[in-house]
Amino acid sequence: MKVEINIDKTLDEEKIVIYAREMNKEILSLKESLENGKPNILTGFFDGRLEFIDPENIIRVYANDKKVYAVSQDKTYLLRLALYQVEQRLDPKKFVRISNSEIINLKKTKNFDLSYIGTISCQMVNGDVCYVSKRTLKKVKEILGI
Repeated sequence: MKVEINIDKTLDEEKIVIYAREMNKEILSLKESLENGKPNILTGFFDGRLEFIDPENIIRVYANDKKVYAVSQDKTYLLRLALYQVEQRLDPKKFVRISNSEIINLKKTKNFDLSYIGTISCQMVNGDVCYVSKRTLKKVKEILGI
């Protein structure tokens, strides 16, 4: 992606124009981020304290009992966002949604096990095992190039 900034002192307000071949998830995410004006930071509760979470440290994010958790190497954070909101804040080149209730960090994935017919399981660097749902199987296979 190329970024170009032109300074025009005759403008009354800032204007951002995006040129793209087609509308895709990355462009929509960029548009929403610019319109909302909110920084894409993640915070979570650990041990009664609110902490900033570096997305690079996230291994996986999952929903369980109507709560959303982010797992890093040594901590599990409770988030106050819905899973779709977390997904919007994460880099789509590094994170992939593997089911309705789980997002994984591809950079923190040890391996993918294709031995089960029609199912893919993935082992994360911390030892967790996650399963790709049938609904997202096609998309995950495309990302993996299989």
